Amino acid sequence: MKSSDIRIVLVEPSHPGNIGATARAMKNMALDQLVLVRPKLFPHSDATARASGADDVLSRARVVDSIGEAIADCSFVAATTSRDRDPNIRIADVREAAVRIVGEAQRAPAAVLFGAERTGLTNTDLEGAHVLIRIPANPDYLSLNLSMAVQLVAYELFRARGATVVPPEWEMPLATAVEMERLYAHLAEVLEEVDFRDRTQSGTHLMMRIRRFLQRAELDQNEANILRGILTAVQNRRRSAGNK
Repeated sequence: MKSSDIRIVLVEPSHPGNIGATARAMKNMALDQLVLVRPKLFPHSDATARASGADDVLSRARVVDSIGEAIADCSFVAATTSRDRDPNIRIADVREAAVRIVGEAQRAPAAVLFGAERTGLTNTDLEGAHVLIRIPANPDYLSLNLSMAVQLVAYELFRARGATVVPPEWEMPLATAVEMERLYAHLAEVLEEVDFRDRTQSGTHLMMRIRRFLQRAELDQNEANILRGILTAVQNRRRSAGNK
């Protein structure tokens, strides 16, 4: 997926490993603009190690002295928080916020701010934010690891940019309706032969239930043939036993 004009801004990150893990999370979700505000240790070997192949994102990271510099050309800024804040700043669920960020980034650069591991963002850090992002979590333990928070937000941004799960192309097509009907008829025949009968009052529920769970299984043609082969083997064994 093509990268959009969305930057991830880490404010005073203290652990270089989290910077590397952030770069990896970003690359997973097709984001490539990383800005670091006064990082404690960067560049650092731990950052490179944790990037795990996202060295290109890491190498392009900009290091700046202030949040103002990081977001100077941004028209929309979202900030992450796990604490109650000024009620005058709108708070949005991460999925809702992601849609807004993606939309705004089509017109001008947008940014998402993440605070330091121990303290998060201060009220002063939030002065340039248009919305606060809340990530739903256990109310008894709301604090997320920095790179985990980035991964969750980046994932929602990826979804908001139109990502879809493409069904795999199976080597064998699903069994056709005709093939499934043949299987059901064969199965009903064998059940009758082995005297496995519907014990319900109406006597019609068993095959209906069997049909339902086999339809949920979405058998391919080979699988339907395998089941019919098993049924045929049962019939042949019964016939052989009957001739003895």
